[in-house]
Amino acid sequence: MATRAIQAFRSLEGLFCVYKPAGVFWKSVRDDIETKLLKGLDALPPPPLPVQTRFLAPPGGDTLTPRLSAVNVPVLSKHPLVTGPEFQHIRVGVGHRLDTFSSGVLVIAVGNGNKVLSDLYNTKVTRDYTLEGEFGTATDDFSHTGRVVERTTYDHITQDKLERVLAMLQGANQKALLTYTNVNMQSQEAYEMAVQGLLGPEGKSPPILTGLRCIRFQPPNFTLEVQCLNETQKYLRKVVHEIGLELRSTAVCKGVRRTRDGTFTLQDALIRHQWTPAEVMRAVKQYHAAMRKRLSH
Repeated sequence: MATRAIQAFRSLEGLFCVYKPAGVFWKSVRDDIETKLLKGLDALPPPPLPVQTRFLAPPGGDTLTPRLSAVNVPVLSKHPLVTGPEFQHIRVGVGHRLDTFSSGVLVIAVGNGNKVLSDLYNTKVTRDYTLEGEFGTATDDFSHTGRVVERTTYDHITQDKLERVLAMLQGANQKALLTYTNVNMQSQEAYEMAVQGLLGPEGKSPPILTGLRCIRFQPPNFTLEVQCLNETQKYLRKVVHEIGLELRSTAVCKGVRRTRDGTFTLQDALIRHQWTPAEVMRAVKQYHAAMRKRLSH
């Protein structure tokens, strides 16, 4: 019969997502979650100790011809103080990673959920980001914390000019998407894949921006909303840099935040104080329910 800790662990197996703060290494997030889940599982009441029958002499009896009696005693070798915690390690995996500079949705897998995580890697789902940019400066790593290599003016930049550059970049990326998609774009198959959001590059491809728009323009600051495939956060910071160059200026990226990874959104993400077995169980249950609903349609 499964113990309460094992039953609880089975409820934890699956996928969920957390909010990774900027300035924190993704591995630290994973290790923190694993530690909190282990502590929660091992804090559950242990099962009762098994007993064994032993034949013991009654106290004060005749030591020469003792009369033995059967006594049930606990098996102390099975005591938690002897065996240690029931769970000493659990498999916690991380989906599409975020670098230390970035924040946002980070998909986590527990136990058998790691098998599903590999499927997530192979699907053509897009990811959404918001990029915070600032005109007037260029750095060696395209971020606002890098070494400044150039300063420029930006008074000539208008929102219309920025929108035209974004449209140009999106057009170039749409052509790249068609180039790397191994499907006849005039076919019914291509149409159905596009409707389902499954149209994407076959195999490996360079990063591709499938959507790009400005959602805030307050020079020198601006905010972009990006949908993409096969990206890295360094690539996204470079996109901000290149936008500055196209506008005959410079720009640095002040923040990268992932707002969606496939079906996982910011609304699903557990913040740090929610990285507990109870909250993870709820999130995993919600994920399983959503998957069943999608499969039934």
